Amino acid sequence: QVQLVESGGGLVQPGGSLRLSCAASGTIFFVHAMSWYRQAPGKQRELVATITGGGNIEYGEPLKGRVTITRDGTKNTVYLQMNNLEPMDTAVYYCSAKVQSMVGQHPYDYWGQGTQVTVSP
Repeated sequence: QVQLVESGGGLVQPGGSLRLSCAASGTIFFVHAMSWYRQAPGKQRELVATITGGGNIEYGEPLKGRVTITRDGTKNTVYLQMNNLEPMDTAVYYCSAKVQSMVGQHPYDYWGQGTQVTVSP
C-alpha cells in the first residue's frame, strides 16, 4: 500500500502564492509519475500538473504560466508552487501518484485526501 499526504493549502489573497507538498510513503519500488489535480464545487476534477519519474512535465490549462511542479525523488515528494492566484483557483487540490510497488508489478494510481485552497480578499 501507498499513502499520499498533502500539505500547504489554506487561505490566500488574490495575487498571492502558495506551495503545496505531497509525500508518498509505503511500499514503493518506483514512482512513475506524480500529479496535482483540482476540483472546484460543481465542477469536474481537472489536471493542474504532472511530473514523471524521468522529469518530464505537463501543465494543465487552468494554471499554466502561474504554476511550477518540482519533485524530490529521494523523498518521493512533489511540490506545486502556485503564483498570482485568483478566486477562480479556489478548489480542493488532490495529489495523485502512479506507483510501482514491486519489481515486475504493474503500477497503480493512488490519491491523497486533498487540501483546500481558498483565494479570497
